[in-house]
Amino acid sequence: MTKLKITEPTQLFKDFFNSEKAGGLILILCTAISLLIANSSMGEGYHHFWQGRFAGNSIEHWVNDGLMTIFFLLIGLELEREIYIGELANFKDALLPVFGAIGGMIIPAGLFLIFNLGTATQPGAGIPMATDIAFALGILSLLGNKVPTSLKIFLTALAVIDDLGAIIIIALFYTKTLLWGNLLIALGIFAALLVLNRLKVKNLLPYLIGGAAMWYFMLHSGVHATITGVLLAFAIPFGDGGKKSTSYILQHFLHKPVAFVILPVFALANTAIVLSSDMGSLLKEDYSLGVMAGLIVGKPLGIFLLTFLAVLFGMCKLPGDLNWKAILGAGFLGGIGFTMSIFITLLAFEDQAIINNIKFIVLLSSLVAGIIGFTWLKLNLNSNQSRNSKID
Repeated sequence: MTKLKITEPTQLFKDFFNSEKAGGLILILCTAISLLIANSSMGEGYHHFWQGRFAGNSIEHWVNDGLMTIFFLLIGLELEREIYIGELANFKDALLPVFGAIGGMIIPAGLFLIFNLGTATQPGAGIPMATDIAFALGILSLLGNKVPTSLKIFLTALAVIDDLGAIIIIALFYTKTLLWGNLLIALGIFAALLVLNRLKVKNLLPYLIGGAAMWYFMLHSGVHATITGVLLAFAIPFGDGGKKSTSYILQHFLHKPVAFVILPVFALANTAIVLSSDMGSLLKEDYSLGVMAGLIVGKPLGIFLLTFLAVLFGMCKLPGDLNWKAILGAGFLGGIGFTMSIFITLLAFEDQAIINNIKFIVLLSSLVAGIIGFTWLKLNLNSNQSRNSKID
């Protein structure tokens, strides 16, 4: 099994990694604060705040359908960059995180279905399939310069591909009612933006205005509005990918607002969970067992198994500064679901009690997976592995 040589990450990747890792630490803080408030004497008022109505929808709804579209826009821009000039540009190099992401989606979903197939909670199969980029990189960053560059790139690429998979799953399986008129208008706007791209219109304004209009019609089509963010990302001109390109400028601008405002607000809005006093019964629920098995066991198993088989059969190569212990550690960090897992929970279920229970199980499972991943990597990484791999 040959190993790839180590390549130098781009500055934009460094910026992305640094913003996401710092954002992950803030996410942890916001989640803890939200849980404390929700389970204090202020809990009822805190919950009512997020359910308060504004322009016909709750504040929580605006966060999940509005602000999170911007998060998906950033993910789309990062995915576009990885495909054109990044880790996914070379087909064979890209296959390692691609296989990892596929394994990390299929096996967790399969484990969930073992417990829930044929039950009312079967639609939750998508919950353990995605990795939370901010949380995973936030935990990885705690290991400092012991972390090889290739591991940072592998985990980032895997999480981005994971999110793309989650977006496709949302579009295919969590669209309940389709209003074709609004959907066709949204897609028509997307086509018009692609024409502007082909005409080499570089000014961001028409794309942002068109994106807002596309979001409105997508919101009223039945397809989840956050899909707009990814579509808009691929309509915005990439050019040569340099610092003056439209895509680069927008991606660079969005890093900090997404990491330090949008994701923390999402965490605050979606973790106002009153903890159950009957924890034993909650942990025995089929959906709880499915989520825990998917995130804690399925993620590392799927990521490790498919990457190992892909390398074994010569379909891709392992980077020179990585070993299989590091891949397994990254697999456990892939079990930190949080943002996308909670997001899919909101789409999969309408029963508020089930939603709150699964949110708590997602938090618990992500915490366990994160602790195992951090401890495993701390014990198995050494400074020699990461020389010349520091991302400042």
